Amino acid sequence: MTTPRDLLIITMDVSSSRPVEQGDLSLALAGAELVDLLGSQALTLDDDRIVPGPQGAVGDRLLHEAASSLVREQPYESVEDLLWRRGRDLSAAYLTDLGAGAQLNPRRHRWIPGRTDRAEPADSPARRRATDRLASGEPVLAALAAAVGVQDERPEEATSITDDAVATVLAAVNDAITELETVRQRKRVEDAAFDNIWRGM
Repeated sequence: MTTPRDLLIITMDVSSSRPVEQGDLSLALAGAELVDLLGSQALTLDDDRIVPGPQGAVGDRLLHEAASSLVREQPYESVEDLLWRRGRDLSAAYLTDLGAGAQLNPRRHRWIPGRTDRAEPADSPARRRATDRLASGEPVLAALAAAVGVQDERPEEATSITDDAVATVLAAVNDAITELETVRQRKRVEDAAFDNIWRGM
C-alpha cells in the first residue's frame, strides 16, 4: 500500500459525524503522492519547484500516473500548482481503485434492508496497516490526517519531520486546504446574503 491509500482508508474509518470534505481529501492525496514519489526518488524539489527524475516504473498504478503527469520542462511546476491540478477529483480515483482491489465493503443502512450508503474499508491487512501506521504516530500520515481534520496533530509529530522537501509538501497541502475552506466560507456568506435578499422581497 501507499501513503495515499493509507490516508483514504483512515478517512473512511472516521465516524460519519466528522465527514472529510472531498476537496480537502483530494488535495491531501495529491500531497501524499508527492511524498511517496520523493521517497522513491522519482522527483526532487528545487525550493518549491518539482524536478522530475528519470521516468520509470514506480510500482503502483496511480503513483505511476502521478509521476507520468509531472511537467518535465523548465520552469518546473510548483508544489501548489500540482496539488490543485492533480488533486481534481483524485479522491474518487483512489476510491474506485480501492474498490477494484476488493478493499471495500458496502456500508448498509440498518433501517432499510438491502440499501447501501457509502462504502467502508474491508477488514484486511491493508486496513490494519493503515490504522497501525496512524496509531504509531508516523509523522507524515499524522500530518496529512490532521490536515483533513481526521485527528489533531501532536506537536512532536509535526516537529519530527526533518526532510525539508517533505515539510514543503505538507505545508503546501495545509495552505491549499486553508484556501479551499476560505472559498467555501465566502460562498456560504454569499449564498446566505442572496437568500436574505429573496426573503426580503
